[in-house]
Amino acid sequence: METLKNEIAATTARIVVEEGLEYGPAKRRAVKEMGLPARTALPANDEIEDAVREYIDLFCADTQPRELAALRTLALTWMDRMRDFRPYLAGAVWHGTATRLSDIYIQLFCDDPKSAEIALIDHNVAYEPRTVRGFHGESVEALSLSSASRELGEAIGVHLMVYDLDDMRGALKPDAKGRSPRGDEAAVRRLLQETT
Repeated sequence: METLKNEIAATTARIVVEEGLEYGPAKRRAVKEMGLPARTALPANDEIEDAVREYIDLFCADTQPRELAALRTLALTWMDRMRDFRPYLAGAVWHGTATRLSDIYIQLFCDDPKSAEIALIDHNVAYEPRTVRGFHGESVEALSLSSASRELGEAIGVHLMVYDLDDMRGALKPDAKGRSPRGDEAAVRRLLQETT
């Protein structure tokens, strides 16, 4: 059983890194590619993250650090633009497992949930509103847009996830590995300085 989970994790990691899929869809694709039943027990996201790190170390060690730095730089640009809404970087760009195919996820904590959307409209930023699953499993509005990365020479997906200000309480609790699940602008700048 553990061997099968490890194989699913390794296949999922390849799909995540090579195709930029999120963990959930990548797990389902891995099961399908491997010809396994749809109800096969899947590895936890922590196991997938470990497999992604291993895959990056083996196959992308020469390119991934530069790509990650470019994504964090672009994230800082949007965090600065959305500073009034208490932005926090989350996801693969925050955790250090992102590649050029990864999207950027920024969590905003707003007094008025519509204020972030109005700020984008005021700055003539084209975006698409959608509903995504939040960090507590609840439905959250996301403002999705495309933003050019000069360093990577391509457009990157940026998702501004709009939370109520009250959601900020408890949002900074460490995860199962003792890490912060998200970081503010100062924390992202520190990460960039450590890697350059």
